[in-house]
Amino acid sequence: MKIGVDLGGHTILAASVREAERGRAPTIERSVTMATPKDRSISDVTGAIGRAVADLASIGGVKSVGVAVPGMVDLGRRRARRLPNFPLEWDDVDVSEALSAELRAHGLNLPVSIENDANCAALGEGIAGEAIGMENFVVITMGTGIGCGIIIGGHLVTGAHGMAAEAGHVVTGGENPCGCGGMGHAETIAAADGVTKRALSAGLPGDFKDLWKLRGEASADEVIDAMIDAMARTIATITHMLDPEAIIVGGGMSRAPGLAEAMSERAVRYLSRPFKNILDVRASKLGNDAAIYGAAEI
Repeated sequence: MKIGVDLGGHTILAASVREAERGRAPTIERSVTMATPKDRSISDVTGAIGRAVADLASIGGVKSVGVAVPGMVDLGRRRARRLPNFPLEWDDVDVSEALSAELRAHGLNLPVSIENDANCAALGEGIAGEAIGMENFVVITMGTGIGCGIIIGGHLVTGAHGMAAEAGHVVTGGENPCGCGGMGHAETIAAADGVTKRALSAGLPGDFKDLWKLRGEASADEVIDAMIDAMARTIATITHMLDPEAIIVGGGMSRAPGLAEAMSERAVRYLSRPFKNILDVRASKLGNDAAIYGAAEI
């Protein structure tokens, strides 16, 4: 048994995962969900994860803990380089050791690994989800931020410095400052925090589920269209660069009915002719569980 943890800007999901055996995919045995501490501080977040893991590990037989983190991690998969929607105090923190220390305080001596959350989602989709049988695919996660995981030739792409696949930071235009320190990135327009900010400033519901229901109203369509266009440009860029078998869209926002189709239709506008008929954008069937499966495997 392994434990996977998905650290999000608003929610922490942890689960015990039974390993694959005899050709069967891994399965989630039990899960714990809690709100991410509002200040998103290191001490409060690691404390919350520690309590969740201790609860799950109480059944015994747990071998390891894997944590999906929402941002850039170092090549050694121990330190957070930058979590764009978390406080700057997370920069260059040895998250693996901080969590190990928290678990020791609960009497648990378990190895702890970390990985980018979208990379975990890509691994999860490959072993238990929409991408079973594929060797070249991309997973985009739409939530507090925009994440991306790339599998090429059956292997996770991490890059020379461990920070590959940051599709949320594709430059789509404009001068909106991004939490990562850059400017004009897709995440500033298409991620939940950015969408909420613009919706509220227009007097619209801040919750994306409620905003999506207002499609057809001019004020709502202005916010929604900007989000779809930023994601369409990002999808087109990924398609031109990698020629994947499929692009799988997951995360909380992806559950909006018809969103994947709307982004795909818009992306075709930006694609060169040879790519127009091979674009395959799919909604994840695992949803938020994808990162849990992947985290448990790292």
